[in-house]
Parts: sequence; C-alpha cells; structure tokens
Amino acid sequence: MTDATTLLATMTDRARGAARLLATLPTAVKARGLLAAAQALRDAAPVILEANASDMAKATAAGLSGAMLDRLKLDTARVASMADGVAAVAALADPVGAVIDESVRPNGLRLRRVRVPIGVIGIIYESRPNVTADAAALAVMAGNAVILRGGSEAIESNRAIQTALVAGLVAEGIPADAAQLVPTTDRAAVGAMLTADGSSGAAAIDLIVPRGGKGLVARVQAEARVPVLAHLDGINHIYVDGSADPAMAKAIVVDAKMRRTGVCGAMETLLIDRAYPDPAGLVAALSAAGCEVRGGPGLRALVPGLTPTTDADWDTEYLDAIASAGLVDGIDGALRFIAAHSSHHTDAIVTADEAVATRFLAEVDSAIVLWNASTQFADGGEFGLGAEIGIATGRLHARGPVALEGLTTYKWVGYGSGQVRG
Repeated sequence: MTDATTLLATMTDRARGAARLLATLPTAVKARGLLAAAQALRDAAPVILEANASDMAKATAAGLSGAMLDRLKLDTARVASMADGVAAVAALADPVGAVIDESVRPNGLRLRRVRVPIGVIGIIYESRPNVTADAAALAVMAGNAVILRGGSEAIESNRAIQTALVAGLVAEGIPADAAQLVPTTDRAAVGAMLTADGSSGAAAIDLIVPRGGKGLVARVQAEARVPVLAHLDGINHIYVDGSADPAMAKAIVVDAKMRRTGVCGAMETLLIDRAYPDPAGLVAALSAAGCEVRGGPGLRALVPGLTPTTDADWDTEYLDAIASAGLVDGIDGALRFIAAHSSHHTDAIVTADEAVATRFLAEVDSAIVLWNASTQFADGGEFGLGAEIGIATGRLHARGPVALEGLTTYKWVGYGSGQVRG
C-alpha cells in the first residue's frame, strides 16, 4: 500500500472506533463538548490568526485570486463567528434517536423508523478554514466521526483550528479521533479517501462531502467508490415576472448577484418576462452595483451597449461580478429555459401573481426554490439549521442545505411479542 493509503486506513480505523462511541453519547455530553470546543477556539484565536497569516502570505505569493484569498482570510471577527457557530450547533435539536414514524402491523409487531448516525464522514474542501470547525461540529452533534482533508493553501489554519477544537471535545469526554485532520497535503490522500469503501479490509468511510470548486467536485464524483453528497455548479436563475414590483425586483436581483459574488447561491442568470415594464432598470441597477451584464439578443435591442452573450454564458457559474440576462416569454418561457440550463441548486421568481409563483415553485426541479427572495438565502444558517456541511443537489438522501438531519440515516426497529411468520 502507498503511504497515503496506509495513513488513511489507520485514520479510518480510529474514526470507526470513535463513531461507535459517539453514536451512544447523550445529547448533553455532545453539547458540552461542542461548547468547550467553541471556547477553546476563542482562547486559541491568536494562534489561529498567526497560522492564517502564514497561509495568507504563501497564498498571496502563489498568486491566488482575490476571491480565493477572501475565503482563506481569517480575522478576529471571523474566528469569533466560527466559535459562535460551533456553540450554536450545541443548541440545536439532536436528531439521533428521533422516531420518524411508527406503525403496528396486523400481527401486533410494532415497527419504528429511528434516526441514527451515518458513521464515518470524509470532508474534502478548499480554501475556507471555517469548514474545519463547521463540519466537525455538525458531524459530532449528529453522532458521526469525521475525517477532514482541507486544501494545501489553508493547512496551517486548519491545523490550529482542529487542535483547539479537539482539545475542547476531549475535555468533555469526546474522543480525539472524532474529528481528525489529514496531516498531509499530498493529493494521494484525497484518492485514498475516495476509495476507502472497505474492500481492502480497512474500515470504510461511509460518506464523502466535497466542498470546493468545480474541479475538485468533478474529481470526487468521477473517482469515488464511496457515496458522495455534493453539488457541481450553482447556476442559479432569477425570473422577474411581468407582474413583479420594480423596486422589489431591483433589490432582489442586485442582492442575489452582488452581496457575495463568490458563493454558490449567487445569481448567475437573470430572466426577464417580455411583459415586464422596465428591463432597462434591472440592467442599470446591476451595472450601478458594479456588475458586468451580458445580454441576449432581445434584451440588447432594448438596452444597447450590452456585451452579447454566447451559448456558453447560459451554462456558466461566474462566481464573479458578471451576470447573463435575457428576455423570455412569460412563465412558460422561464420554465423551459431553467429546465435546459439549471444546475438544480437554487432558482427564484419575483412576481405579484400567486398563481404564477405556485407554478414556478412546483415545476422548477431545484434543491431550493424561492418566491420574492434573494438566492443568497441558500445557506443552512439562514434556513435555521445552524452551520451547514454543504448544499446537495442530488435526489437521494439529502437535498439543499445539509445540516444535522442530513448527516443521519435511519434504521427500522421492531418490537414483537413472539410473532413468527410460519
């Protein structure tokens, strides 16, 4: 076996042992551990910031983009927010042991579906060191052990965060192996995680969650022999209906694109009903906010000077101050366009017509659909879920922001009184 495979086999074996214990821990013990971890993060803020400064210096010298540097950067407020997020998870309802439903069969056998932890979860992520704390907190509260593999650009930050967090957990009786950080930046470690399906005789990773750019997620989905919970793109649309209030439409569209252009919930495509009275006003509002608007033929006829869209623009996640915009023929045109180009992440409608909104919400096949609200609400915290481990756009197991409940599965529990099938 390669060194990376040997390393991951050892880590996964230890994680499996920790997961068995975590699955049985009372809610109060997990909560105390997370509160202690949150305080440990606050106490370690100077060490974490020093480590982050080292990462930032190396990343700047390596020429990382401004968006990547912003995701990597920590300051006093961000460390405090990270700690507060861990503490907030401690206050959430524990899904483990919850009875989803129950029934009694005609023969008297009582059946329950009960939520249980998934087991060992692998998180592969880039740039954002806060994921180290968020993912560990959510995994532990849901009774899972987690193996964290952050990007090489954040290695020192991630080490400092994981060290502090684990110290807090251990102080309250939670095993250190509950939240392990892969200590190497060797890319072979990612491959070892993706193939840790138990076939080699080592313990298996039960679920992989990738958080990062399209290249990372595509590699994970292509190579993994372990189940994957992920989204590849956030090609998110806002459809402005002819009945939309212009002031509301401008506010929502500008926020959806420009609040943070580099997040997966940012609007990338603006669709405007041909019956909407002021398409030029929407374009002007985006332009005034610093967004480059690329227009389809119909829109360019109304708003001269726009950069023409190409076919590729409609399928591009810019993650930048750029948006594609075009005219469509009402709700039917919007639904056809979104069906052809959506990545099934987050799509929104702005309309005063409830019947039109109802059609949109029912017929758009995305993990999140919104009426008269910004797509930037595609976030677990905004959904009241505490921190999130990511957004899932698949149709199995979990969809949308994945938090505590999404990190559990269920088992059937039967209570009999001597029943036999005969």
